[in-house]
Amino acid sequence: MGAATGALAGCGLKKDKGELDPLGHHTGEVPTDKMTYRKNPTTGDSVSLLGYGMMRLPDKPQKPSKDGTPVREEIDQEEVNRLVKYALDHGVNYFDTSPAYCRGESEASTGTALVASGYPRDKYYIATKLSNFSPEQWPYQEGVKIFENSLRYLQTDYIDYLLLHGVGMGGMEALNGRFLDNGLLDYLLKKREEGVIRNLGFSYHGDIEVFDYLLENHDKYKWDFVQIQMNYVDWHLANETNRRNTDAEYLYNELDKRGIPGVIMEPLLGGRLVKMPNHIVATLKQKRPEDSVASWAFRYAGTKPRILTVLSGMTYMEHLQDNVRTYSPLEPLTTEEQEWLENEVANLYVSYPTIPCNDCKYCMPCPYGLNIPAILLHYNKCVNEGNVPESQQAENYHKARRAFLIGYDRSVPRLRQASHCIQCGRCVEHCPQRIDIPRELSRIDQFVENLKQNKL
Repeated sequence: MGAATGALAGCGLKKDKGELDPLGHHTGEVPTDKMTYRKNPTTGDSVSLLGYGMMRLPDKPQKPSKDGTPVREEIDQEEVNRLVKYALDHGVNYFDTSPAYCRGESEASTGTALVASGYPRDKYYIATKLSNFSPEQWPYQEGVKIFENSLRYLQTDYIDYLLLHGVGMGGMEALNGRFLDNGLLDYLLKKREEGVIRNLGFSYHGDIEVFDYLLENHDKYKWDFVQIQMNYVDWHLANETNRRNTDAEYLYNELDKRGIPGVIMEPLLGGRLVKMPNHIVATLKQKRPEDSVASWAFRYAGTKPRILTVLSGMTYMEHLQDNVRTYSPLEPLTTEEQEWLENEVANLYVSYPTIPCNDCKYCMPCPYGLNIPAILLHYNKCVNEGNVPESQQAENYHKARRAFLIGYDRSVPRLRQASHCIQCGRCVEHCPQRIDIPRELSRIDQFVENLKQNKL
C-alpha cells in the first residue's frame, strides 16, 4: 500500500505531474507507492490521507422515457468496481459510505466493489453511518436494524469507523431522540467493546450546541474520531456560505486540543471550489500554473496535522487520479499559502452570489420529480461564468440569456425543472446546508420566466 508518511510528505519533493487536460486535471503518471498516510492514535491504523467518499457514485446512462417521466437512476457497478480497485492499487484504503447515500444503494455497491477488488479485508477501512434521520427510525430496534443491515450490505462482520450521522441537524432534541434517550448510543458503545465497531465517532452538521455537548462528554464516550466540514472558505467564513454553519477553525481547534483525529468532508464544498468564477481560477493559476484548482483545496485540508483523512466523492477516474497525485506525497502548504487561501481567495469567493448546494442529494428524491441539485448547480455554474444578467441593459445580456436557457434545458429535463415545485418543503428538513430550497427554486423559476419573456 506504500510507505509514505506525513514526515515524507513534508520533504517538498517535486512531482512530475504531466500536462493538464481541458478540465484542469493532470495527465501524467499516477504514483502507486507514494500515498501519504496518517496514524490513528487509538488503533494505530495507517490511514490514507485521501479517503474515498461513496456519496456520488457514477450512474449508468439512462435513455429518456417515451412519456417524459423521470427515469430512475441506477449505479454503474462495473465502473464503481473499476474506481475502487484503482484507488486501492494506488494507496487509498479508507472508504466512507452511508445507508442514506445514492438512493440507499451506496453501502451495497461499496461492499460489492471492495469484495470484487480481491484485496483482503484487513487492507482497507470501511466507514459507514447510523443514518436514522426520520422520527420513524428513532426507536432502538430500528437503529439496531440499520446497523445490522450495514454489516450485511457491506459484506463484513465489523465496521472500522462508525459515525452517528449528521448530529446537529435538529439540535439537542434530535440527538436525544436518535441516540441518547433510546439507548442506541449505549448499544454502539457496547459494539465497540466487542470489536464489531473498531472506531466510534460522529459527523457534525448544524447546531453547535450538539457539537459542544458531545465533546464536553468526550471522557464518557471517548470519541475515536469526528467528521467535520472543512475547507479554506469555511475556515473563517462558514457563516457567509450558510447561516447555520460553524467556522471550521473552531471545530478543528476543539478536536485538536482534545487529541481527537478529524475526518474532513466537503473539502471542495461539493465541487464549488473547483467550479469557481473564472477570475478566481485565474488567481490560483497565477500562483502555481502547474497545479489543478482542486489540488489547492486538498492540500489545504491535508496540511492540518490533526486530520486523519480527507474525503472526496470521486465520481470520475480523472478526479481520482488528480487527487491521488496531490497526496502522493502531500506537499504541505506554507503558512503564507494557507493565510492567502483563508483570507484573499475565500473573501473573493463569497462575494459571488452562488447557492450553497454541495450536491449531496439528501433532498432527493423529490416527491414531484424535480432534480433539485441539477437546478441549483446550473444556476451556480451560470453565476460563475457571468451568465446571470441583472437586466437587459447588461453588456452581455443576449449571450448570457441564451447560455442560461439552453443550458437549463440541457441540464434539467422540462418535467424536472423548478416550475414544477409546489413548495411542499419536504426537501428542507433533509438539507445539511439548511438551504431554503423552495424559496431558491421559486426565485430561479421566476428568473427563467423573466428571461424567456425578456422582462428583466
